[in-house]
Amino acid sequence: HLAALVLARGGSKGIPLKNIKLLAGVPLIGWVLRAASDAGVFHSIWVSTDHDEIEKVAKQFGAQVHRRSPEVSQDSSTSLEAIREFLNHHHEVDIVGNIQATSPCLHPSDLIKVADLIQKEGFDSVFSVVRRHQFRWSEVKKGENKMTEPQNLNPAKRYRRQDWPGELYENGSFYFAKRHLIEKGYLQGGKMAYYEMHAEHSVDIDIDIDWPIAEQRVLSFGYFGKEPLKEVKLLVCSVDGCLTNGRIYVTEDQKEMVSYDYKDIVGINLLKKRGIQVRLISERDCSKTLSAMQLGCIAEVSATNKLQVLEGWQKDMGLSWKEVAYLGNEESDVECLKIAGMSGVPADACAVAQKAAGYICKSNGGCGAIREFAEHIFLLLQKVNSARKQ
Repeated sequence: HLAALVLARGGSKGIPLKNIKLLAGVPLIGWVLRAASDAGVFHSIWVSTDHDEIEKVAKQFGAQVHRRSPEVSQDSSTSLEAIREFLNHHHEVDIVGNIQATSPCLHPSDLIKVADLIQKEGFDSVFSVVRRHQFRWSEVKKGENKMTEPQNLNPAKRYRRQDWPGELYENGSFYFAKRHLIEKGYLQGGKMAYYEMHAEHSVDIDIDIDWPIAEQRVLSFGYFGKEPLKEVKLLVCSVDGCLTNGRIYVTEDQKEMVSYDYKDIVGINLLKKRGIQVRLISERDCSKTLSAMQLGCIAEVSATNKLQVLEGWQKDMGLSWKEVAYLGNEESDVECLKIAGMSGVPADACAVAQKAAGYICKSNGGCGAIREFAEHIFLLLQKVNSARKQ
């Protein structure tokens, strides 16, 4: 039994709840969970955490959750202690693939090859490395009366980069080990092998503290799913609970009023400027409200079957599902969220809608969720354009 295990403690000295902070529109931990799931080599995928919000995100990405004890959730706790605790509770596991949550450019192809090394070629432990071309010098501490010395070069005959193979360094992306080694207190031991990752995939958020730089790396080199990304051509948005906050105000003369956030109108207009059609859908007859808003969007009101409407629009426009995005918030949106190539929900969407969506906004419905989801779409369009250039 090969289990993937991601350690995700709630405490973080540098960035609070870093493991679930959005990176290029996806919770940080989601990048490695998606890669582990799509690799198809793990019998189970686990997140070991002490935090409720991390547990919630882990389950949204299909992982099982091991609630780690306070004893192995301290700042001083080691990864090995947390892994050994996990094994004490899961006797079915023979091999642990410990994957670092802060390595968002990990690809399924890497995990597949490592699984083969440990399952088919008989290695007891395999860990990830990256090749670096850096010259090292000995450290001279302040007050010491001595000179620095070269560690891996001859200064009189400095290598050109293309003439020097470089050196291998652990990058911390993953450590695979068999149970008997871990129980003895080792993550590396027995018959060992390293797995060399591509430099562009070796992104460590613990080191790349500048979040915008890390996002650009992920957009260029991250793994976005089994199918190649396509440019979104259509966004379908539920009116009640997404464009509005779902509240209906009734005046004394029985007229209905709703409120919306101007940020969302800006988001719709930005999408249109990028050539993305925006269409609206509602289960109730809100045609007068939409007319008053003057959004200039095609809308389907009194829709008893949202999926049927969505399928009709997709076929009429000649689009693949990868070119369709959907923003919903209710149980009636679930099937649409599942079928659309890109799906999102506001932060206050119902639980079943959140579980079906690929992206959960930080904003509530009627409070900027459409604007935020538009930014998420623009980020992925950057990824599409980058792939085309490559």
